[in-house]
Amino acid sequence: MAKLWKPGRIRAALQQWLGVPVGLTDSVFWKEWFGVSSSGKTVSVDAAMRLSTVWACVRLLSESVSTLPIKLYRRLPDGSREPATDHPLYRVLCRSPNIEMTPQRFMLMVVASICLRGNAFIEKKMIGNRLVALVPLLPQCMTVKRLDNGRLEYRYNERKGQREIPEKRLLHIRGFGIDGICGMLPITTGRDIFGSSMSAEEAAAKVFANGLQASGFLTVEGGAAQGAGTLTKEQRDLLRKSLEEFSSSKNAGKTMVLEAGLKYQGITMNPEDAQMLETRAFNVEEICRWFRVPPFMVGHMTKQSSWAASVEAQNLHFLTNSLRPLLVNIEQEINRGLIDVYETEQVFVEFSVEGLLRADSTGRASFYISGLTHGWINRNEVRRLENLPPIPGGELFTVQAAMVSLETLGQPVPDPEKSP
Repeated sequence: MAKLWKPGRIRAALQQWLGVPVGLTDSVFWKEWFGVSSSGKTVSVDAAMRLSTVWACVRLLSESVSTLPIKLYRRLPDGSREPATDHPLYRVLCRSPNIEMTPQRFMLMVVASICLRGNAFIEKKMIGNRLVALVPLLPQCMTVKRLDNGRLEYRYNERKGQREIPEKRLLHIRGFGIDGICGMLPITTGRDIFGSSMSAEEAAAKVFANGLQASGFLTVEGGAAQGAGTLTKEQRDLLRKSLEEFSSSKNAGKTMVLEAGLKYQGITMNPEDAQMLETRAFNVEEICRWFRVPPFMVGHMTKQSSWAASVEAQNLHFLTNSLRPLLVNIEQEINRGLIDVYETEQVFVEFSVEGLLRADSTGRASFYISGLTHGWINRNEVRRLENLPPIPGGELFTVQAAMVSLETLGQPVPDPEKSP
């Protein structure tokens, strides 16, 4: 316990909270920084991010979502939709959420907060009744409490002290949770899983730090009865000091000189056992389960045969099982918290998941061909999607039957012999 209360650990923890005032009763702070796993490792968000699998999973989810275009649409009377570029929310959400962030950076921080801390808090900056900016807040500095009247109270700790944010001025996107107030913290809930992975990584690192070349033991000629096989304390200290010149990986390959009847006997160690490859590989899969990420998406290529073979099928699997729950959660919360009640039937927000096909030219071509041959997309719309200028006549919709325009369907074909 004394190890947990070292001044250096307290100071490092405070620095990770970016100078935010922390009181003795701030349970969230102490729970995160002094929650010890069964393996004995102190698991925090900062410590878990040092694991390559956690880093890769969080980056994959946050960067994948942040690169998908988010668009504001307006429903038309005929059931179709069009971009609501004239809506006040369009500029804030799709162009510049605040003076410092692009939409990609904004959404990346939101998704990373959900993945690591189970919640994302976005403050709505208003001028009168007009929304002018969206500012993401640090979830570790927010305290949420259910009041007696049923409303939620939000208190945010910052450098100037604590302030209360009205519920109507805050967009709270929750991750997986069961109390309806806040999402559960994955790092805290899975403390034992992340702690065991941290212990395995530390153990593997120490094997190489101590050096495999000096793994063995020394024997002294002579029997114990004559006392020839016994070293004095001074001799042992001198021997250990001498052996330090041959330990650690930087001294690997040096020639060891033995004297006074000493004999060195090496211990054979299987490299796979030394690195605990199976244990570390299993930890990769365990962490991927917590983030709902297919292991092959973070470079874990074992058991590849159990996954889809084509890139398009892998992207579809990732979109359906990993990204879709996140996308729907964010879309619905934005529609609920940023769009006025009287506009909810006409205006809505949606991610454009077609962006996942941008890297697959074959899949993109098949998508366009299907639209052109079935008449639900025209050539200029395709060219706009490909950032190409329109062409004359490209607004016509065609179908596969001789590629005629939709306006001529059902009309009698003129007889060439009767034409003047």
